[in-house]
Amino acid sequence: MNTQRWMSIQFFSFFMTWGIFLPYWSGWMIYTKGITVSQASLIMSFGLIARGISTLFAFPYLSGRFSSKIQLNVAGIGTLAAILCYIPASSFAGLLVVTIVLHLFYPTLMPALDSAASVLVQSKQLRHYGRSRQWGSIGFVSVGMILTIFTGMFGDKVIFWTLLLGTLVFVCLGFMRAPDILSKKPQVDKTQKVGMLHLFRIKHFGLILIIVILLQAAHATYYNYGYIFLQEIHAPIYLIGLIINIAVIAEIIFFSIADKSFNKFSVGSLLTLAAIGSSVRWILVFAFPNVIVFCIAQTLHAFSFAMGHYAFMKYLIKNIPHAQIAKAQGMYSALALSWSTAVFTIFGGYLYEIEPRYAFIGMIVCTLPAMLFALVYQKLELRKEVLYSI
Repeated sequence: MNTQRWMSIQFFSFFMTWGIFLPYWSGWMIYTKGITVSQASLIMSFGLIARGISTLFAFPYLSGRFSSKIQLNVAGIGTLAAILCYIPASSFAGLLVVTIVLHLFYPTLMPALDSAASVLVQSKQLRHYGRSRQWGSIGFVSVGMILTIFTGMFGDKVIFWTLLLGTLVFVCLGFMRAPDILSKKPQVDKTQKVGMLHLFRIKHFGLILIIVILLQAAHATYYNYGYIFLQEIHAPIYLIGLIINIAVIAEIIFFSIADKSFNKFSVGSLLTLAAIGSSVRWILVFAFPNVIVFCIAQTLHAFSFAMGHYAFMKYLIKNIPHAQIAKAQGMYSALALSWSTAVFTIFGGYLYEIEPRYAFIGMIVCTLPAMLFALVYQKLELRKEVLYSI
């Protein structure tokens, strides 16, 4: 089978749903369920905490006992069931419970897909991670374009039905034949079976993890309040989906050229550039709260998210043993994409209610330390190269 195509389809179908959930879900709850910004912030933060628990503990544990294909199928079906539970939920408590249940299943699909891609790259069955991952970004941006049309015609209630349909498609595609290595139960060598903390014995893993945690946490305000901020600065409602997806178009372009254009860049260089791009992005949104500058700042998503994620994947593929990949992905997903984002979602929500622009400039408390740590790691890389040359 064509492994590259299979991986691309999986990324595409998952990120079609993620392109609905990530930018629109807080807004959907606010506008259709009648909750406040601070309530939505608290609900999503608790969801992120649940996501962190699921990806840090449940995902690595299950990865050692079930094949990647089974994990993807079970998580997909669990996600579909949880989304259906939003239909009767109308109170704050009901939405909170359903969101927590959703986050136990749905976000684990992301580390599961990245782990599958990492295994395929290490086993030489997938030649280009970036080329497959770009189809995830294409799925993300394409659904945003479609959603813009339908929200303009039918209102915010269509967000829910689009997510439900997209998840159903993902679940159906999950029953396609998968590469053999992903369909087999993992064979774990008991002599190599080590705990998650063993990852910190791998050189510089802890430092890399801190950097990507800070880089990903800096997106908390954008992910949760970008949609309503665009309405705050009077962006035309029919253009909001397009504006949000400028970031993903930039991401697509980056992933499409990353394997060739950035192959020779060190992990430290990539992380430094990501931190610089992220800092500039949030400063621009704060300093110039208008639609045109917001659109320009969106292009920096290629640095703030895509380059940071690519750098971590590059480090993981090169330095993490096969048996430890799921644990590393679970830790990255929990700490960088979940818990840190949960903390800064609450922080961003507090700042947003004071002044919407403050929520964006507040994110440099993540990006500036990330830049400093990335520069430290870059120096460590250069020192290593000098020692090797001697």
